[in-house]
Amino acid sequence: MKIFSILPWADWLALVCFFSLWIGYATVAKPWARRRPSLLATTNRYRRYWMEQAIDRDPRMLDGLITQNLSSTPSFFSSTSILIIGGLFALLGTTDKATELMSEIPFAQATTLIVFEFKILVLIAIFVYSFFRFSWSMRQYTFVALVIGSMPPPEDFAAGKFDRRAYADRAGALVASAAETMNDGLRAYYFSFALLGWFVSPLAMVMATAVVTAILYSREFRSEVLHILRD
Repeated sequence: MKIFSILPWADWLALVCFFSLWIGYATVAKPWARRRPSLLATTNRYRRYWMEQAIDRDPRMLDGLITQNLSSTPSFFSSTSILIIGGLFALLGTTDKATELMSEIPFAQATTLIVFEFKILVLIAIFVYSFFRFSWSMRQYTFVALVIGSMPPPEDFAAGKFDRRAYADRAGALVASAAETMNDGLRAYYFSFALLGWFVSPLAMVMATAVVTAILYSREFRSEVLHILRD
């Protein structure tokens, strides 16, 4: 197939290693979180506590403000992703100048114009993926606001008209889903920085991907913030 002739074999191996580490870490991180504390799993417990407090609170204006504040982060990154995608498409129109600039960087591997454009397209695909994850996280936070707004008065829960635990579990799971979706988008941003090493050489990208994976692991399972929240 012609597509396999676009890149040298070293670049294909580096690309396979890049996506293998990304997808592999995302796949393995969830089972690990069941056996050992993770930052996302720990903060999900706090989200569940938040919803238990929201049930007993009246009025729930504070919870609405918290939800609005949480949704501002994926909204910011979603808008930023669109700007980055636009900038990368603009770069496709000046790839000849960009390749000349890259050739002047020490240790940078010389590439053809079509290979350079292919690398930019892969980078665009990553930010398109992150945009969809951030925008979906935004929508989920609107669902969280809807659930909070539809909560019955605290006295109805106290009277046993509604199941307090079921309502808190449902709302907490929805907030956790929004946070996990945003985490996927942030992870894509981290690995996009690793992909920048590809413009230097395939080996640089593999090394950068390994470093990014190690950083993600340390922040998710070994960070000081995790110890503070867990304790």
